[in-house]
Amino acid sequence: METNGVPLTPEQARAALTDTERVRVSAAALTATPWPTWFFITLTLYVVALPITLGGITADRDWLLPRPAWMAAMLVITALYAALFAVAAKAWRDKTGVALRTDVLPKRATLPLMVGLPLLLVGGPLVFRATGQPVWLITASLLGAAVSVGFHLTFVRLHRRTA
Repeated sequence: METNGVPLTPEQARAALTDTERVRVSAAALTATPWPTWFFITLTLYVVALPITLGGITADRDWLLPRPAWMAAMLVITALYAALFAVAAKAWRDKTGVALRTDVLPKRATLPLMVGLPLLLVGGPLVFRATGQPVWLITASLLGAAVSVGFHLTFVRLHRRTA
Protein backbone atom coordinates (compact mmCIF):
# COMPACT_ATOMS: atom_id res chain seq x y z
CA MET A 1 0.00 0.00 0.00
CA GLU A 2 1.32 3.39 -0.93
CA THR A 3 0.50 6.93 0.08
CA ASN A 4 1.58 9.68 -2.34
CA GLY A 5 4.04 7.26 -3.91
CA VAL A 6 5.66 6.43 -0.54
CA PRO A 7 5.04 2.93 0.80
CA LEU A 8 3.71 2.66 4.38
CA THR A 9 5.70 0.88 7.00
CA PRO A 10 3.94 -1.88 8.95
CA GLU A 11 3.81 0.42 11.99
CA GLN A 12 2.17 3.20 9.98
CA ALA A 13 -0.37 0.75 8.58
CA ARG A 14 -1.22 -0.51 12.09
CA ALA A 15 -1.54 3.07 13.35
CA ALA A 16 -3.89 3.91 10.46
CA LEU A 17 -6.02 0.84 11.25
CA THR A 18 -6.11 1.80 14.93
CA ASP A 19 -7.22 5.33 14.03
CA THR A 20 -9.90 3.94 11.74
CA GLU A 21 -11.15 1.67 14.53
CA ARG A 22 -11.26 4.61 16.97
CA VAL A 23 -13.34 6.61 14.49
CA ARG A 24 -15.71 3.65 14.03
CA VAL A 25 -16.11 3.18 17.79
CA SER A 26 -16.62 6.92 18.28
CA ALA A 27 -19.30 7.02 15.55
CA ALA A 28 -21.02 4.01 17.11
CA ALA A 29 -20.97 5.73 20.51
CA LEU A 30 -22.49 8.87 19.03
CA THR A 31 -25.32 6.90 17.46
CA ALA A 32 -25.93 5.21 20.82
CA THR A 33 -26.18 8.50 22.69
CA PRO A 34 -29.35 8.78 24.73
CA TRP A 35 -32.32 10.75 23.53
CA PRO A 36 -32.53 14.46 24.20
CA THR A 37 -33.87 15.10 27.69
CA TRP A 38 -37.20 16.45 26.43
CA PHE A 39 -37.79 13.27 24.43
CA PHE A 40 -36.73 11.05 27.33
CA ILE A 41 -39.42 12.80 29.43
CA THR A 42 -41.95 12.37 26.60
CA LEU A 43 -41.11 8.69 26.30
CA THR A 44 -41.40 8.15 30.04
CA LEU A 45 -44.79 9.91 30.17
CA TYR A 46 -45.99 7.77 27.26
CA VAL A 47 -44.85 4.61 29.06
CA VAL A 48 -46.73 5.78 32.19
CA ALA A 49 -49.94 6.60 30.28
CA LEU A 50 -50.02 3.50 28.09
CA PRO A 51 -51.07 0.85 30.66
CA ILE A 52 -53.79 3.11 32.10
CA THR A 53 -55.14 3.93 28.65
CA LEU A 54 -55.04 0.28 27.57
CA GLY A 55 -56.76 -0.61 30.84
CA GLY A 56 -59.58 1.80 30.01
CA ILE A 57 -59.90 0.30 26.54
CA THR A 58 -59.88 -3.32 27.71
CA ALA A 59 -62.14 -2.88 30.75
CA ASP A 60 -65.33 -4.99 30.72
CA ARG A 61 -67.46 -1.89 31.13
CA ASP A 62 -66.81 1.84 31.04
CA TRP A 63 -64.10 2.56 33.58
CA LEU A 64 -63.63 6.22 34.56
CA LEU A 65 -64.34 7.27 30.94
CA PRO A 66 -66.40 5.77 28.13
CA ARG A 67 -64.47 3.34 25.92
CA PRO A 68 -64.54 5.71 22.88
CA ALA A 69 -62.83 8.38 25.02
CA TRP A 70 -60.09 5.88 25.93
CA MET A 71 -59.70 4.98 22.25
CA ALA A 72 -59.42 8.67 21.32
CA ALA A 73 -56.87 9.23 24.08
CA MET A 74 -54.84 6.25 22.83
CA LEU A 75 -54.86 7.57 19.27
CA VAL A 76 -53.87 11.07 20.39
CA ILE A 77 -51.00 10.03 22.67
CA THR A 78 -49.67 7.55 20.11
CA ALA A 79 -49.79 10.12 17.28
CA LEU A 80 -48.14 12.71 19.52
CA TYR A 81 -45.44 10.24 20.54
CA ALA A 82 -44.77 9.27 16.90
CA ALA A 83 -44.53 12.92 15.85
CA LEU A 84 -42.14 13.77 18.68
CA PHE A 85 -40.10 10.67 17.90
CA ALA A 86 -39.69 11.91 14.32
CA VAL A 87 -38.68 15.38 15.58
CA ALA A 88 -36.13 13.90 18.01
CA ALA A 89 -34.66 11.63 15.34
CA LYS A 90 -34.37 14.51 12.85
CA ALA A 91 -32.83 16.81 15.45
CA TRP A 92 -30.32 14.13 16.35
CA ARG A 93 -29.46 13.50 12.71
CA ASP A 94 -29.04 17.24 12.11
CA LYS A 95 -26.87 17.63 15.22
CA THR A 96 -24.59 14.64 14.74
CA GLY A 97 -24.88 13.67 11.10
CA VAL A 98 -25.81 10.09 12.04
CA ALA A 99 -29.17 8.42 12.49
CA LEU A 100 -30.33 7.08 15.84
CA ARG A 101 -29.57 3.39 15.98
CA THR A 102 -30.25 0.68 18.52
CA ASP A 103 -28.17 -2.01 16.81
CA VAL A 104 -24.97 -0.53 18.24
CA LEU A 105 -26.21 -0.84 21.81
CA PRO A 106 -25.30 -3.88 23.91
CA LYS A 107 -27.76 -6.74 23.33
CA ARG A 108 -27.66 -7.61 27.03
CA ALA A 109 -29.33 -4.24 27.68
CA THR A 110 -31.68 -3.89 24.71
CA LEU A 111 -33.03 -7.45 24.51
CA PRO A 112 -34.62 -7.37 27.99
CA LEU A 113 -36.06 -3.94 27.15
CA MET A 114 -37.53 -5.09 23.84
CA VAL A 115 -39.07 -8.19 25.40
CA GLY A 116 -39.88 -7.09 28.95
CA LEU A 117 -41.31 -3.60 28.47
CA PRO A 118 -44.09 -4.64 26.04
CA LEU A 119 -44.99 -7.54 28.32
CA LEU A 120 -45.18 -5.14 31.26
CA LEU A 121 -47.18 -2.48 29.42
CA VAL A 122 -49.69 -4.93 27.95
CA GLY A 123 -49.66 -7.43 30.82
CA GLY A 124 -50.84 -4.90 33.42
CA PRO A 125 -54.01 -4.01 31.47
CA LEU A 126 -54.73 -7.70 30.80
CA VAL A 127 -54.45 -8.56 34.49
CA PHE A 128 -56.63 -5.50 35.25
CA ARG A 129 -59.28 -6.81 32.84
CA ALA A 130 -59.20 -10.21 34.52
CA THR A 131 -59.25 -8.94 38.11
CA GLY A 132 -60.82 -5.48 37.94
CA GLN A 133 -58.10 -4.21 40.28
CA PRO A 134 -56.61 -0.89 39.06
CA VAL A 135 -53.52 -1.49 41.20
CA TRP A 136 -52.18 -3.56 38.27
CA LEU A 137 -52.37 -0.53 35.97
CA ILE A 138 -50.63 1.70 38.49
CA THR A 139 -47.96 -0.92 39.10
CA ALA A 140 -47.35 -1.38 35.37
CA SER A 141 -47.11 2.40 34.91
CA LEU A 142 -44.67 2.89 37.78
CA LEU A 143 -42.52 -0.07 36.76
CA GLY A 144 -42.55 1.19 33.15
CA ALA A 145 -41.38 4.61 34.32
CA ALA A 146 -38.62 3.01 36.39
CA VAL A 147 -37.50 0.95 33.38
CA SER A 148 -37.50 4.05 31.15
CA VAL A 149 -35.40 6.03 33.63
CA GLY A 150 -33.08 3.08 34.26
CA PHE A 151 -32.38 2.48 30.60
CA HIS A 152 -31.88 6.19 29.95
CA LEU A 153 -29.31 6.36 32.75
CA THR A 154 -27.64 3.19 31.45
CA PHE A 155 -27.30 4.67 27.98
CA VAL A 156 -25.97 7.95 29.41
CA ARG A 157 -23.32 5.98 31.28
CA LEU A 158 -22.56 3.91 28.16
CA HIS A 159 -22.10 7.05 26.11
CA ARG A 160 -19.85 8.71 28.68
CA ARG A 161 -17.70 5.61 28.90
CA THR A 162 -17.23 5.31 25.11
CA ALA A 163 -16.98 9.02 24.27
